[in-house]
Amino acid sequence: MTSARTALRPAGAAVLLGSVLLGLAGCATARLQRQLDPESREFLSRVRYLITRSERATFVRLPAEERRPFIEEFWKKRDPDPETEENEFRTAYFRRIEEANRLFGEGGGSEPGWLQDRGRIYILIGPPDHRETYPRGVTFYGIPTEIWYYGWFPILFTDPNWNGNYRLEPSSAAQLAAIMSAQMRLKPWVAPEKGALEVDFTVEDRSEGAVARLVVPYRKIWFTSQGESLRTTLRADFEVTDPAGKKAAAFRKDIRLELSEAELERVIKTEFTAEIPLDIGPGEYWIALTLTNEADRSRVHKKVKLSFRP
Repeated sequence: MTSARTALRPAGAAVLLGSVLLGLAGCATARLQRQLDPESREFLSRVRYLITRSERATFVRLPAEERRPFIEEFWKKRDPDPETEENEFRTAYFRRIEEANRLFGEGGGSEPGWLQDRGRIYILIGPPDHRETYPRGVTFYGIPTEIWYYGWFPILFTDPNWNGNYRLEPSSAAQLAAIMSAQMRLKPWVAPEKGALEVDFTVEDRSEGAVARLVVPYRKIWFTSQGESLRTTLRADFEVTDPAGKKAAAFRKDIRLELSEAELERVIKTEFTAEIPLDIGPGEYWIALTLTNEADRSRVHKKVKLSFRP
């Protein structure tokens, strides 16, 4: 059984072993998820191997009318070639779910194939280069066993209950992490620049000087999960030009955000505001802003005109 090995990866974040054994992220998120409409719960179930903790926390807190746009943006951010009509990533992901159900659904009364350990790994990494099956065990007193090879790395599954639901052997966890790490180095995922980030950008002429004011809806900020915290950095790059288009100045400001899930739940319907002084003299200017969210590499561009008279 051979195939090109292609890892399906969330945009802007390395796939770690925890993605394979993903569970619900936090009691508050789990509680809100149970209150969702059936369509929203189905979406979260189907993308359980892709969605990040911060994405899940954001989605369950959105008003009902904003969930469908979120889903569209979720897949758009993972589209490797936005210029084509088809989202190749999404197509490959759902095709592997179908294949996993067909290949690993033999256990009577067991979970669907795509929810079993073999299905999870098949979906995220793809078919192994070589697959050895031992339905009666490797030894006379053994239990059903499968060994998958990705290059030189063996991944071991066993079926201690003889019901067709094979489990990943803990001893294979390190091998699996090494495979994923190698694939990240060999085939890095490049996230599309068109993301969900939004910003209201103004520059004010104040007595103390020119001040850039950025207002960003929290629901449009994606975070990475680090321990109990949700974190990201918003990078604000400013380019100042005169009316003739000549560059007059450039500035960069990193805005670091860190929240708990509970804090995010409280502020999700509000906005984050940052005010950044601009060191420019009197004159007429065009000020261009590029705001980048380091968590998912989404970005937005804005440009305003300023007549600055101290």
